[in-house]
Amino acid sequence: MKQQTVWIFNFSGWLIFTICALFFLWGALRAADAISIVASVLFLVGCIVFIIPLWANRHDG
Repeated sequence: MKQQTVWIFNFSGWLIFTICALFFLWGALRAADAISIVASVLFLVGCIVFIIPLWANRHDG
């Protein structure tokens, strides 16, 4: 599998996880559940932490 294809799969996966984290956060805010809000924010931050080096080390072309 080409390196660019692997990168697209990795990035797509982390993007989906990030979207899920936003939905979890939205649900936690609607429920006004403090523990769920904290967990959702940590999940979102974790996803972003994984995306940053992936994006920084991408190969264009």
